[in-house]
Parts: sequence; C-alpha cells; structure tokens
Amino acid sequence: MNTIAFYDTKPYDREYFARTPEAHQLHCQFHEFRLTNETAASVGGARAVCVFVNDRLDAPCLRQLHQAGVRLVALRCAGFNNVDLTAAKSLGLAVVRVPAYSPHAVAEHTIALLLALNRNIHRAYNRVREHNFSLNGLVGFDLHGKTAGVVGTGKIGKITAQILRGFGTEVLAFDPYPSPAWAAALGVRYTDFTTLLASSHIVSLHLPLTPSSRHLFNAETFASMKPGAYLLNTSRGKLVDTTALIETLKTGRLGGVALDVYEEEEGLFFEDHSGEILQDDELSRLLTFPNVLITAHQAFLTHEALSEIARVTAGNLVCFAEGQPFLAESVLVDCPTPAPASNEHTAPALSRGSASL
Repeated sequence: MNTIAFYDTKPYDREYFARTPEAHQLHCQFHEFRLTNETAASVGGARAVCVFVNDRLDAPCLRQLHQAGVRLVALRCAGFNNVDLTAAKSLGLAVVRVPAYSPHAVAEHTIALLLALNRNIHRAYNRVREHNFSLNGLVGFDLHGKTAGVVGTGKIGKITAQILRGFGTEVLAFDPYPSPAWAAALGVRYTDFTTLLASSHIVSLHLPLTPSSRHLFNAETFASMKPGAYLLNTSRGKLVDTTALIETLKTGRLGGVALDVYEEEEGLFFEDHSGEILQDDELSRLLTFPNVLITAHQAFLTHEALSEIARVTAGNLVCFAEGQPFLAESVLVDCPTPAPASNEHTAPALSRGSASL
C-alpha cells in the first residue's frame, strides 16, 4: 500500500484533498510541521512526500527520504526553489509540481494589494471602526494614465498586465524570454530592465527565484526606480533584499510597498504568532512603515486555486501509486515510475498521521 506523507499542512489542504475523486485511493498522513533534514525521519514507510513552499528539501534531506524508501516528491505549488533538483535526480527521485494552479488568483491579489495600499483602504478601515471619519492622510492617485512595469511575463505576469491595462495604465514589461505577439495584442511594450525601473510608477514582480534573480531588487535597483514608485511582490520573498528595502523606505524614495512574500518568512508565515513577541527585527521594522502593506503569502488562496492544486497533486499521486506516467506538464525531474504497490489492502481515505489534527 502506497503511503503519502503530507507536510506543512493546514485545514484547507485536508479539506480540498478530501474533495478530490481520487481521495479514496490515497493513504495520506498529514503533518503540520515542515519537512527538513531534521524532520525527515518522520516519513516512516511513506513512498511519496507532498510538500509546500517552505519545506526545505536540500541534498541531506533528500538522501534521508531516499534511504527511507521515498521515490516521489510532489510539490503543492508552482515554485521549486526549495528542492535540490540535482540531488533529486542523482538519487532517482521523481519531482512533480502544480505549474499553473490559478494565475488569476495571484494576479488579482496583486492588484488588490495595489488598490488597498494606494487608496489607504487598510488605514481607512481601522479609522472608521474607531468612529474616526477624517480623510486626512488618505490621498491616493489615479491608476489611469500611470505607467506600470511588470517584471516577468509568465502566466501570472501576463494576467497582471492585462488587469493593469484595464485601468488605463501604460504597461512596460521585462522578461529574458519575451512574448512579442501577446504584447502587441494587449498594447504592452517590452523594454530593458533599467528603462522599466526609471519609467514606472508601479513595479510588480512576477518571476521565479533563481540564483540570478535573488536580491534582484537591492540598493542599486531601488536607486534606479522612479521617485515615489510603488513596489509589489507576490512572487518570492528573496527577490527583494529586505535590508536595502528598509533603508530605501527610510529615505522616503519609495511611495509604497506591498508584499505577499517575505525573505525570511519560513517559520513565520502561515502560523499564528499573535500571542508572541516577534523575533524578526526586519519584519518588525517593515510593519512600522505607514506605506507598507503585508499579507502572509495568501495570494494563491482562492477556491479555484486550492481545487486545482488538489486535483493535479492527487492525480500525480494516483499515477505514482498505480505505476502510471505523471501528468506531463507537472514533471520537474523525470524518473522511472515504480511498479504499483500490492492491492491486497484497501487504503482508507485520507487517514490521519500522528501529527495531524
């Protein structure tokens, strides 16, 4: 019987996986804690692990998993910078992901952050709840007629650009692999990175985290941006050098910053720390700026996105259990699919491991 160990799970993970038609075919152990080299021993007899963005599958962790009999790593996300793919391939571990669960969810959240920050919705909401109906300090600006720069024009970047065009903004784009036909049809203009920074009132990040993109936004980058520009990041926290961001905010050069991701979010985001003293000094400092709006990596959190994540992941897990090929578009590391396990026992539907709720 194939067992799948799920890590860093929340109630909505279990809820949406239980809704999939494949649920009754999977024997799942749900763990709330993250998968790392230190917790890999908890995999038990599982032949597959299912992980999220803050699980850390480096080479030592993958070696432990392989020694324990794991042959598949299934990511419940599109990003894969937290998995050492070279090590996985050398060990013969297949790695699959959900390449496009809902680009609309992330793009729409990006625009929601922009509108809330620009029009001071969050500050106005708190005022009104205290019966303070003053409008002082809540002035924003029209998006119409402004220039927005979209860095990265994959699925999410394209949809973000489309929404911004709907507001009547001019949209500049930068991507090492441009899509000229799409840009021409939408009225988007590709340009170089320096020109985009200098010309844009709004800069939105939609690119993966790679060695070359880490800290793409640093002190030099911020100095090249248009004074008063807004920065939006719903991609990966490490695209932005937080120390440099704080120093730039202190100078008043940036008009506003909206983040759904944070450089050191592991161990903080997705958890309730409201009764604790926040130990992250840089996050604490960011939260003091009136022109900074932060959400805790929730851009993906829509019914449609969660349903697609569950559908694709469950589909791949069933393919694995039955010795069938994975969904082609989801494969990161392609290894021979193991033969199916014995069917002499019927797997209980979504059973809970010792660490689950």
